[in-house]
Amino acid sequence: MNAPFAPCRTTIGLADLADSELCAALECFVAAHPQGTPFHRPAWIKAVEQGTGNAALALVAQRGGSIVGLLPLNEIHSPIFGRLLVSTGFAVDGGALVSDGEQGRALLAAAETLAQSRSCPTIELRGGKFAEIYPDWVLRTESHCGFVAQLAVDDEAQLLAIPRKQRAEVRKSLAGDLAVTVGSSADDREAHYAVYAESVRNLGTPVFPRSLFEAVLDAFGDEADILTVRHQGQPVASVLSLYWRGAVMPYWGGGSREARRLRANDRMYFELMTHARRRGCTRFDFGRSKTNSGAYHFKRNWGFKPEPLSYAVWTAPGAVKRDADPTSAKHALQIALWQRLPLRVANSLGPWIARGLG
Repeated sequence: MNAPFAPCRTTIGLADLADSELCAALECFVAAHPQGTPFHRPAWIKAVEQGTGNAALALVAQRGGSIVGLLPLNEIHSPIFGRLLVSTGFAVDGGALVSDGEQGRALLAAAETLAQSRSCPTIELRGGKFAEIYPDWVLRTESHCGFVAQLAVDDEAQLLAIPRKQRAEVRKSLAGDLAVTVGSSADDREAHYAVYAESVRNLGTPVFPRSLFEAVLDAFGDEADILTVRHQGQPVASVLSLYWRGAVMPYWGGGSREARRLRANDRMYFELMTHARRRGCTRFDFGRSKTNSGAYHFKRNWGFKPEPLSYAVWTAPGAVKRDADPTSAKHALQIALWQRLPLRVANSLGPWIARGLG
């Protein structure tokens, strides 16, 4: 009599991200998964670790030698905001990816154990099928929205797709004394960081370390670039974009104080749309924004429709809930003071603080 068949059991463990073969397999898993994003990639979490010092971790589920689940994480340390595990660091998406028929709950249980072992009282997941696999976590569905639209077939159609009032601003920007470059050279990176640093200081936010941008550009290669708008040779608006599955994702962008007068931001996003289409992209992913924020309404003015995003948060029993929300009343005074800092001071202090924002 034959022995009964023993079904393969799913095992979950912490990945060795120094193993190039395993990382390649995880990259393939993310690329093939319907819910995979650039922020699930080992390349992303390792770039965050390299650029900010926040450790890259990955919980991997395997069955019969095959990868059937992944939860990429960064361990964020902040003397101001505390410690947490986040999927994933400095990203607008993340969460668990599981194959059909697999249960993500086991990955979440493993994450809770991992967080407690590393003295992280909070876990934040920025994506996933929460209703199915996160029943014990606090779900937020109204704090952020995403904005995605199809790109038009040519430049004129793209212009006509923009609502009338915003289209008039774009036309004025196209007639202005502005020059546009795209690349990832040292000059592109320097121009982008100078503009971005000024932009976020003006918003009252500490700037991320330049090393984070450098690490992402190096890790993503041709799947990332920088578009910069210059006026009389000086950069006034710049955006670092990612490319994923036919979509362009303007990710870290901003403008100087002169940008509004020159309509440089309007020119920047329109030029990125045309550039992306020439690269073969069919969608423009305008990213997330706080619901009803200035950026939220700016994107709506371009004709993008907001889609609510879901985040899930776990807090260890007895721990205080983490508050790193820049729009909360608790941080209003700090933001107002930061906006008044000289740019040199803000750029010096900002990266140290921003490393802990995650």
